[in-house]
Amino acid sequence: MKKIKYIGLGLLMLSMGSCKKYLNQVPDDVITVDKIFASRTNTESFLANVYHSLPNELSQRYNGTDNSGPWTASSDEAKYNWDFNYSNNMNSSTWKKTDADVGFYWNNYYKAIRNATFFMQNIDNANSKEIQASDKKVYKAEARGLRALYYFFLLRTYGPVPLIGDKILDINAPVSDLRLPRATFDQGIDFVVSELDAAYQDVPVTTAEQELGRITKGICKAYKVEALLLKASALYNGNTDFASLKNADGTQLISQTYDVAKWAAVATAAKDFISEFVPGTYDLYTENDADPFMAAYKSCRNVMTTDWNKEWIFARSRSGNYSQYDRTPKHVGAPYTDSGYQGAGALGATQTMVDAYLMANGLPINDPQSGYVATGFSDFKAPFDTKLRSTYNAWVNREPRFYVGITYNNSLWLNQQNGSEIVTNFFYNGNSGRSQSTSDVSPTGYVVRKNVANNGNGRGALLLRLAHIYLDYVEALNESDPSNADIVKYLNLIRKRAGVPQYGSGAGAIATPSGQAAMKDAIRSERRIELAFENTRYFDTRRWKIAETTDAGNFYGMDMSKSDNGFYNKTLLETRVFRKERDYLFPIPYNEVLKNNNMVQNPGW
Repeated sequence: MKKIKYIGLGLLMLSMGSCKKYLNQVPDDVITVDKIFASRTNTESFLANVYHSLPNELSQRYNGTDNSGPWTASSDEAKYNWDFNYSNNMNSSTWKKTDADVGFYWNNYYKAIRNATFFMQNIDNANSKEIQASDKKVYKAEARGLRALYYFFLLRTYGPVPLIGDKILDINAPVSDLRLPRATFDQGIDFVVSELDAAYQDVPVTTAEQELGRITKGICKAYKVEALLLKASALYNGNTDFASLKNADGTQLISQTYDVAKWAAVATAAKDFISEFVPGTYDLYTENDADPFMAAYKSCRNVMTTDWNKEWIFARSRSGNYSQYDRTPKHVGAPYTDSGYQGAGALGATQTMVDAYLMANGLPINDPQSGYVATGFSDFKAPFDTKLRSTYNAWVNREPRFYVGITYNNSLWLNQQNGSEIVTNFFYNGNSGRSQSTSDVSPTGYVVRKNVANNGNGRGALLLRLAHIYLDYVEALNESDPSNADIVKYLNLIRKRAGVPQYGSGAGAIATPSGQAAMKDAIRSERRIELAFENTRYFDTRRWKIAETTDAGNFYGMDMSKSDNGFYNKTLLETRVFRKERDYLFPIPYNEVLKNNNMVQNPGW
């Protein structure tokens, strides 16, 4: 009887008959193929374990846990105070191709790809008495969609990767058969798109509430947009800086000729998604309030914390949540409970990100008409507060998303204890200052506030939402059809929900950016703010080929050595290093290159 050693056993994520550990009665995690597909429970459990490899980005404190990445603190948005977080290695460009951290995703996603392929090849022969043919068809499509996503995650991290297709590589095969070269990046994206198109045909539009997080038509079409967006972007579309990235046979792995048609393909895919699914299946999340500013604040806050609301396209179900603690300041003296009163606050927002938010009038702080004041204090009532509080002027009258995203000094905390006030104080001797801890403390004098819920246990780990697709769409249009009216239309939908003035000429509007270059800057600014701390900025600055500027040089925060107003002086936090060619992509894990003479390494590694 044939046996297989199943790779990647773990806690089941979906409600597919059982949420216990898969086949926990089987010793040595060895099981026969016949037993896997002999019952509906085992079959669905196998598929659930393929889902289990989806990244849980709520676990970024420990890089690689549940395939979490270092994305937030390795961008210009934030910094972890803890040295063990791998982002600190990346920000100083001291990471190495031999580091285990760079191989997590390569190893885990290829295991998941193999398991998905195995499932696809065997599901048709599953017990027909327990599993209907129609169910098998859907299950196979789900596995196909997951396999496409894992390739997408590999491509955006490492660049071009080997494509295995429908083969299951036999570890007993000759070594020469296992030495696969890297496919070109365009071939990789084309494979992802074709697989998503195929999966789309057989998965449902929606799922039952107890099965949220399973592959649907909307997920397939949305990630088609994401994949095509990578293919069109500067890092992969005519990037002559990567001219040296070739296979041993001379095959060029990155396109050396810019093609605007790639942007048009993104715009078409995004428009197809919107036309099919909006507003029936997905829509921008909104909250009501008599005060428009409060309505915008609640909408932008709760779109993240209200699990499975109508804006969510894809998330990893019931995921463990380390980020709740990381984004909750220490608050010495507050009760240490699961209700979110006391944490570490060790994920600090950078001054760069704080300054990126707009003013309430929709203008950037460096605009002479913005009204921004960089010094002094005012009595100001933040949208999360119950009263006026002395507030540093730099944080007064900012847009609603600023108050969603940033915990600053002397701000009321989100979660309160029985009506008493918990106010965050980052002064040296404050309740969240360095006199309390040198480890569990903000490194910057700010803490990331976004996506902190009343209780962070077992949440959906959001991966993609509708605003993201809107921003993909307008970016692609601006590159391929810059006069298209949909650019302003969809930007304004996001700005309206965010409570900032829209572009146009009517009452309360601000001037529409003039020209393609100005609009590109506006789109990138809107994307940076709307998707802040959602694991997007890291990949955006790289695909735009601007990370050598945005992710290098001096980074600042508040002066956390002071217990007086000297705290408010911008202070050098660190000088980051970004090596132009090398740091745009993860290296191929060194052991993969050693054992495969057809595996070429990324530039600079």
